[in-house]
Amino acid sequence: MLTAITLAKQGYHVVATMRDLSRKGELSDRAEKAGLTDRLHYVQLDVTDAESVQTAVDTVMQQYGRIDVLVNNAGFAVGGFIEEVAMEDWRRQMETNLFGLIDVTRTVLPLMRKQQSGLIINLSSVSGLSGFPGYAPYAASKFAVEGFTESLRHEMSSFGIRVVLVEPGAYRTPIWNKGLGDIHRHEDSPYKHKLDAVLRYSRQASETAPDPQEVADLIARITGMRAPRLRYALGKGSRLLIIGKALLPWKWLERLIARGLQ
Repeated sequence: MLTAITLAKQGYHVVATMRDLSRKGELSDRAEKAGLTDRLHYVQLDVTDAESVQTAVDTVMQQYGRIDVLVNNAGFAVGGFIEEVAMEDWRRQMETNLFGLIDVTRTVLPLMRKQQSGLIINLSSVSGLSGFPGYAPYAASKFAVEGFTESLRHEMSSFGIRVVLVEPGAYRTPIWNKGLGDIHRHEDSPYKHKLDAVLRYSRQASETAPDPQEVADLIARITGMRAPRLRYALGKGSRLLIIGKALLPWKWLERLIARGLQ
């Protein structure tokens, strides 16, 4: 929502997609207050439905004739310890966070190649850089997005298409309630103590996380860059984690994470 408003303020015609168009109310109200109503267009899109993806892209092309920027930010988080998360939920996690992103990207690529220009911004996460206990499904999906995006950037370099990863840490967004708020847990679980610690961490993160407008502003800045780099990490602790993972022995990092969840 914030990215849509920020890019519209920057002069883009923004196609805001969502599975349920009846939920566009807050975005529509913000656009009206900002005088941006004519810059936002709403299209139904379920990234896990190939027909929906194709229809959405066709609709955009019919109305605008081109796609200059694709922001892949559809996603949610499945929480729980590996043994206790059902395979159905693992697959549901991957369908949205990875396969949906791939399908939308593949559908847009021929159009950008024809234009010989375009920008694809994939929303990864600090969880795509380091796995944490209780977040394995989400981390696995974001690690996959990282590898996919690296390959995509290599493949698109000769076609004038820029490819970028944005890797936010914790921010105040509904993701904390969409999956982690309904974390997989069993009262007699052998992981109960560790799981309770993960839940405490998640609640604290949601309460103290910074304003997600920072992410929207970064995305807007990237759209104006002629040669953006591959990765942009931001948010509470993200850069520190990257440096720590690069420089510290794994056992040290492991102990620090374990200590943080006590």
